[in-house]
Amino acid sequence: MQQQPASTSSRRLIALIKGAYWFALLVIAAITMASFVMLQQMMAAQQRDDSLLTLTNAQKALSQRVVFLAGAIGDSQHKDRLALLASLRKAVTEFEANQDVLLVRTAADARSQGQLDGESLEGILYGSPYHLDLYSTELAANGWRFISALETELGVKGSDYRAGKERAILDETVANATLDGFTALGNRITAQANARLDSTLSLHRTLFYSTIGVIILVALFVFRPMSDVILRRTDELMDARNSMAFLAVHDGLTGLHNRAFLTDHFDTLIKGAQRRNERMAVVQIDLDRFKQINDTLGHAAGDFVLVATAQRMRESCRASDICVRLGGDEFVMILQGAGSTEDINMVAKRIMTRINEPIVFQGATILPGASAGIAVYPVDADNAKDLVVHADLALYNAKKQGGGGFSFFSEELRLELEHRKQLEHDLRVAIEQKSFQVYFQPQVSLTTGSIAGVEALVRWKHETRGMISPGEFIPVAEKSGLMADVGRIVIAKAITAAGEWYRAGLQFGRLAVNVSGTELREVDFDRFLFETLEASGLPPQKLSLEIVESVILDDEKTGIAAKLRHIRSAGVHLELDDFGTGYASLSHVNPNEIDRLKIDRRFVQNINANSDNTKIVRAITELARGLGISIIAEGAETEEELTSLKSIGCDQVQGYSIAFPMPTEQAQEWLALRNPKKPQLTVVQGNRA
Repeated sequence: MQQQPASTSSRRLIALIKGAYWFALLVIAAITMASFVMLQQMMAAQQRDDSLLTLTNAQKALSQRVVFLAGAIGDSQHKDRLALLASLRKAVTEFEANQDVLLVRTAADARSQGQLDGESLEGILYGSPYHLDLYSTELAANGWRFISALETELGVKGSDYRAGKERAILDETVANATLDGFTALGNRITAQANARLDSTLSLHRTLFYSTIGVIILVALFVFRPMSDVILRRTDELMDARNSMAFLAVHDGLTGLHNRAFLTDHFDTLIKGAQRRNERMAVVQIDLDRFKQINDTLGHAAGDFVLVATAQRMRESCRASDICVRLGGDEFVMILQGAGSTEDINMVAKRIMTRINEPIVFQGATILPGASAGIAVYPVDADNAKDLVVHADLALYNAKKQGGGGFSFFSEELRLELEHRKQLEHDLRVAIEQKSFQVYFQPQVSLTTGSIAGVEALVRWKHETRGMISPGEFIPVAEKSGLMADVGRIVIAKAITAAGEWYRAGLQFGRLAVNVSGTELREVDFDRFLFETLEASGLPPQKLSLEIVESVILDDEKTGIAAKLRHIRSAGVHLELDDFGTGYASLSHVNPNEIDRLKIDRRFVQNINANSDNTKIVRAITELARGLGISIIAEGAETEEELTSLKSIGCDQVQGYSIAFPMPTEQAQEWLALRNPKKPQLTVVQGNRA
């Protein structure tokens, strides 16, 4: 009679738990769906803003290109004007088309009251002080008048411009106003995007905290009672099953569980940990000197050591943990409910300290030593096979470190090793096929706008993985001893390209190539360099080698400095790369050994807003100027940074604001467009010109 109320109460409790469970799932699902919708909206808005910014930047470039082409037509020879005129027509056409698209995408209304707000898109497009739409229209109209006038002058068929050439002038004031307007428009689009993103993130954060709150409530009032019941029932079942199978699944020598037990029950243990939502640690133990014990003291001593080790394992672990002898001197411990990594580390340290204590056998003291590898469920693997394999890999790592300790399995280390092996193999293939490419990034003078040089940068396009970053494969090449081969391929290709430019009369300043200490330590590096220069026809004075300070510090054992002096005496320039990021010793800043200092990009970025960086760059610039050493700053990416560098006195710069790294053909086109035209001589009388 007493069972019925208890059963009814149990059913009510179960029904209540189920109801709470499904209600919580619905709440979480609703919050998750809301977060997803918000994320989709945010991504769509971001894509729209990115499209507008791209279009705005294109208009900025086109507005300047229109004026540039108009000026170039005026300075060009008669035979070149038609080609330049076609380019100008294309630029004006694209500028007008982009302007129409921009007005459509911004949905700006010229009649809106927003034009009175200088911070709105309408205010920038139609209001004071930018009047962007007006100036854009005027710039395009001026461009068409200029084109019509010039076509009439050149006698192009169908052209009949009668307004007078003096009215067909492209006013740079209009172009500059257009540029300012597009700059302001881009800034405003960015500001609106950031404000929208902040608002969305704030709402998303609220939804996230709400989700966490629901999950906590579910954990406290739903899963915790269920987990307690499941834990009790699972423990009872496991105890009964282990008692029945004791004789069949235990090792006869040590009394520990055997391999068969582990094979049969490992999946059950994992499922139990999964149901209890617990972590489980697999500790694989191996005796470091067991073979030596057997060989010197006999198998009886070896058996005694195994029994003593098994006893110490049992003494060091909890009743719920499982100790297994796999065979020989290999053991496994399964730590159920292992807790956090710190908890596992503490338990493993206690176990290994106990196992590594001396063992006395028949008056002889034995120090077997033991190493262990640890894999954790579900962090490292979610199945028995992988857990054992990963624990074994961790054990191998512990032995590699000298033995006597333990090591946790690290997926990153294994992946890094496999990745490094594959990358090293691919590097060897790439070296054999000489498949590395050389990109060139120009260096210019801020004062004159002339080209000061180009830096050669290595690029590797893998057949299947695409472009691989130098930051990924260069460290592997250095560690595997392949850097010298990679460097020689890059140097040869870069010098060959520069030699072709030189013979073609292109002005490119100096070619700068990076040289590592590994390459300089090669005995025949200087001979290779001079032979490559001679074969390409490039004068040594047109080449610079970029080195870092650590290369100079390595000279005591390698004699690199003597080799650099030999190279410099032949006319090749030397540059100290990444100056200020290493030892930055003034002893390295010697005008008799270094021709140019290269300020690292971390000092250049945001120099206009960072007073500390400004002071550092100014100090380096004044130091170099006082010593008579030229200087260049790398990593300049914005107009503000260029302005700050110019005001400091750092004239030469390199960075994305000037040009991105380009392949050989594109770099040659870039140089050709910026090289001055050669004057042509006309014979007037006899041999006098």
